[in-house]
Amino acid sequence: MVDPAGFDKGLKLGINGFGRIGKLTVWQHVARKHFKELIVNIGRESGTSLADIAHYAERDSTYGWLHTFLYGQNAEPLISDINEEHGTMNIDGVMVRFLRSFRNPAQINWNEHGVKLVVDTTGKFLDPTLPGDHPGGSLRGHLESGAEKIVLSAPYKITDNRKPMPDDAVTTIMGINESDYDPRQHKIISTASCTTSCLAHMIKPLIYAFGPKKILSASMATVHAATGSQQVLDRQPKAGATDLRKNRSIMNNIILTTTGAANALRLVIPEMEEIGFIAESVRVPISTSSLIILVVNLQEEPAVEPVSREMINQVYDQAASDDPKGYLHYSEKQNVSVDMIGLPKAAAVIEGHETHTRTAEVTLDLGKIPGIEKDIIPLLKDTVVWVPVTQAVIYGWYDNEMGSYVNIMADRIISVVEHM
Repeated sequence: MVDPAGFDKGLKLGINGFGRIGKLTVWQHVARKHFKELIVNIGRESGTSLADIAHYAERDSTYGWLHTFLYGQNAEPLISDINEEHGTMNIDGVMVRFLRSFRNPAQINWNEHGVKLVVDTTGKFLDPTLPGDHPGGSLRGHLESGAEKIVLSAPYKITDNRKPMPDDAVTTIMGINESDYDPRQHKIISTASCTTSCLAHMIKPLIYAFGPKKILSASMATVHAATGSQQVLDRQPKAGATDLRKNRSIMNNIILTTTGAANALRLVIPEMEEIGFIAESVRVPISTSSLIILVVNLQEEPAVEPVSREMINQVYDQAASDDPKGYLHYSEKQNVSVDMIGLPKAAAVIEGHETHTRTAEVTLDLGKIPGIEKDIIPLLKDTVVWVPVTQAVIYGWYDNEMGSYVNIMADRIISVVEHM
């Protein structure tokens, strides 16, 4: 999607970090043409020259060459005018400037480059409570160095649990709670994670259709592609490391790990506070595209037809049709993970072909349920009741890099700058 409005105004975007999300954010905004200049802070020298950075920027082991990704097989390379002295290059008409001096956000000096909005993709600065002059660096350091707004490409992680979330920080997912962002109040905006984005788009239609009271419990497991924090080969754990699996080779293993999706989900869908929820993660040796397996338990009414596979699929089919931005997709095709790579703006692709439901009766002994007065039990005709419960299993795909997460984060970035 080309959007020249901001380009014509000479808008600039700061990007802190040039790893997986940072590089793909550059690709995304080169394609959109909303910003005339991108200022990318690497914070250190890379390779032997700026040409080596261009080499890294124009090709990707997952998505291929930038020019073919954007324009097809007959396209020509897009990077030109590499200027080592000024640290600049032209990528498809967008000026991209690389800063290689400071890693601490407070020292970057965004003000000197006319940058008002920064997206931090480093994964290093996650605590919105730390002051801007924190010796180890912090998110608020960007504000100290001239930025007015910060978009964080990760969930917050407050290291001191006694501290509340600051009033000027908010978590939003486009298509879920984007209107929670108040331009007058919020300076730091987290876009949660790729997994939380997919999960939120899977959960919200069910809450809308059945209500939170009917959802007794839910759980999810994400079968997640490898990330840059994992090891290519086994490595000795660092001092104090408690999870020894993080040091094992992702090339050779299925690795159990954790996810913060459950906590972040409550920030964007408050109704989840009423629903018991568990989230787990399994890493597998592929480069991108992940899968959420969502299991929900729904309380039924005896006189009403139980929830069926067809009913669940209809909920998602209708929700996808009603989604004005197309973040939720519904599919009855038989997909595999590679089919999701680069699929634009698909926060979740529901695999309707694999939706399953099973209704059974759960036996409850009222005499053993806490909260029921003991003197009432003898007055009851039956102390054992049968409650119908339907368990539904729903599968949702997402490209955890460019197709889903970076695309949707770009929408958030543009919506923020439009209100600055």
